[in-house]
Amino acid sequence: MGVRSYRQYCAVAKALDVVGDRWTLLIVRELLLQSGCRYTDLQHGLPGIASNLLSERLKQLEEHGLVRREAAPPPVATTLYHLTEAGRELEPVLAALLRWGVRFMPTPTGDEAFRSQWLAFPVSELLCDGEPDDPPAAIEVRTGEQPTVIEIDGGEITTRLGAAATPDLVLEGDAPAILGVLFGMLEVSDARTLGLRTEGSTQVLRRLRYPDLPTPPHRAEQVEE
Repeated sequence: MGVRSYRQYCAVAKALDVVGDRWTLLIVRELLLQSGCRYTDLQHGLPGIASNLLSERLKQLEEHGLVRREAAPPPVATTLYHLTEAGRELEPVLAALLRWGVRFMPTPTGDEAFRSQWLAFPVSELLCDGEPDDPPAAIEVRTGEQPTVIEIDGGEITTRLGAAATPDLVLEGDAPAILGVLFGMLEVSDARTLGLRTEGSTQVLRRLRYPDLPTPPHRAEQVEE
């Protein structure tokens, strides 16, 4: 099929033969976050990918049985892409990569794109409600191209795209400042110097717990010294 192979009789190598190419796992990420994606949805969620490369990667994922396409009837009248069951089995792989990669988030380059739906993955995988007996609370995050709501209720934390009717807290600014506050990498006062704007009570942030976050590499080196 023209796909490069490591030609090794090893399950890791065989998995990488299928999903190890550049952009492939990020396509899977988008299909996990946006079930039933149009081609234009995928392009928007993958800033920087060339259209011909996206088409090629989707074709490869279909050939390997990880993606299926659906001809949606009117009024949608377009092709929708879905993960198959085998494709959805990659979710814990992406979750493990997220947990490993979060250590590098405190050092943004300043020219990186951000999409609102990307917030759902780290919130669901890395945060927990430290005060589950407290009343429900909502944090509206205004970054990216549309707002996102983080809802905390009864020990569960979920996200959805859109605005909150009566948010307890609004966080507005660049993604690194907001994510830094949400995941305990920045104090609110420090994030404000980076342009973070808040409305409401920041006390709700105390409910957020982030167990098992890895130590950023530079901090680990400082500890060893």
